[in-house]
Amino acid sequence: MSIQTAVTWLVVIAVFALTVKPLGTYIAKVFTFQPTVLDKPLRPVENAIFHWMGLSRDSTMTAKQYGLALVLTNLAWMLGAYALLRVQGALPFNPAHLKDISPRLAFNTAASFTTNTNWQAYSGELTMSYFSQFAVLSYLQFVTPATGAAAAMAFLRMLSGRKMGNFFVDLTLVVTRLLLPLAIIVALVLVGQGVPQSLGPYLHIHTITGQTQVVPRGPMATWEAIEHLGQNGGGVTNVNSANPLENPTAFSNLVETIAMGLLPVAFFYAFGVMTGKRKLGWTLIGVAAVFYLIMLALLYFPEAAGNPVINALGLHTHANMVGKEVRFGLGGTSIFETSTMSFTTGSVVSAHDSYLPLSSLSFFLGMFLNMVFGGSGTGLLNMLMFVIITIFLMGLMVGRTPEFLGKKIEAKEVSLASIAFLIHPLLILAGTAVAVADPAGVSGILNPGPHGLSEILYAFTSAAANNGSAFAGLKAALPFYEVAIGVVMVLGRYASILVMLLVGESLAKKRTVPETSGTMHTDTVLFGGILFGAVVVLNALTFFPVMALGPIAEQYLMMAHHLF
Repeated sequence: MSIQTAVTWLVVIAVFALTVKPLGTYIAKVFTFQPTVLDKPLRPVENAIFHWMGLSRDSTMTAKQYGLALVLTNLAWMLGAYALLRVQGALPFNPAHLKDISPRLAFNTAASFTTNTNWQAYSGELTMSYFSQFAVLSYLQFVTPATGAAAAMAFLRMLSGRKMGNFFVDLTLVVTRLLLPLAIIVALVLVGQGVPQSLGPYLHIHTITGQTQVVPRGPMATWEAIEHLGQNGGGVTNVNSANPLENPTAFSNLVETIAMGLLPVAFFYAFGVMTGKRKLGWTLIGVAAVFYLIMLALLYFPEAAGNPVINALGLHTHANMVGKEVRFGLGGTSIFETSTMSFTTGSVVSAHDSYLPLSSLSFFLGMFLNMVFGGSGTGLLNMLMFVIITIFLMGLMVGRTPEFLGKKIEAKEVSLASIAFLIHPLLILAGTAVAVADPAGVSGILNPGPHGLSEILYAFTSAAANNGSAFAGLKAALPFYEVAIGVVMVLGRYASILVMLLVGESLAKKRTVPETSGTMHTDTVLFGGILFGAVVVLNALTFFPVMALGPIAEQYLMMAHHLF
């Protein structure tokens, strides 16, 4: 490992460690309506918005009302985005004169960006106008991560014995107090690094070889800022953050990597502040951090060792850099890719399809777990889902009714948490099975053997986890995948959120029971270890068989010099 790699990793981890407490405390204050430093400039603006909507800051809803408001609002955004994409050619800010988006692609894109997935079955610079990119899709990149964060805040309020709150109030506060201020700062930094911020037409550059190259432009800096802060991941250009226009320097790569994790990590600490269980918050951060480091090691070290087939030929001179971003080196690329999979962002600086099968397990692990900090708020919800299941399993082992935050965990809560857990693998495995069995799905495979299966599995895993990245060896623009992946993205986004809101409401209605000598403490290293083990076992039982047919089989065959 080079000094550059070690320093890059240490800087990223150090920033997360230094910001988690102040930013998490700030988030807790915002959503418990305590005074903060941004009250003076932003409160009048927010009050005007609330007055226009006929709301008060302290209004509240039931879980069903909150969930219904969340779903209907997101549905309205999706329908509006779909309609605007379908008439793109007639709208302004289209210097490249791009045509209307086809119905299936418009549905897939609208569903993708509304669900915070940002899966792109298109090339941004060749398909989307400035208006579509920055008035339609960029708008969704603000409000859709705010949706997940709002649901998490409602859940935490219920856990801490407070009123659930109002979805529209929470949505507004996430945008005004978190996303907009941070996006302005990050966008200015990226402009300073050379990321374009312009509405001018595409440039036609004459190269030294006598060719003409078209260079796309647009307000890229503002897009990149919210793309990463909101764990969106959709790129302005086809190659995403591997394009020097979107990510020009090693410093911009560092900024984008850090931007992905600032809010997801801070939400874990905000949980500890709002519930009064700071030690438990640190325990959950520790569990997620261990998974993060495992993913980083699993990604970096096999690639650093190189391709065994190339090594056997005596041609091994450096790490396997095929498809990697040489400007940032293997270290900078690995920390970016680990972050994008841990925080469910989906932006990329390298071709995931080019990684060794063993390394690709890191990508799958992040999306299978979906709680290695995850998206802003949604990763925390998934972590707490595993906490409830783990506490139930511990209760079974000791023969005692389990408790969480002083509330009895009974059949209803366990059933709902189990449903929330099972939705994710059901969408992934059922979607993959249908694609493999249907000729329309098989026709999209460009690589034979286990890697072809991995490509399909990756696509549905990315959709269900609302990640949005791809192996890229799959023809995702086929009608089958445009529709199937669009449906999986929608179900993967909302089903588990709605179920967890019901869990929160059920716990909120229970009376608090005092701690006794038999109470299982959840803020200890022991519980963190048990939680880690439960997460590993539950996901291994669910996903190991299909992984054995895909990446694991491919790795063993590659070691036997059998390539696809």
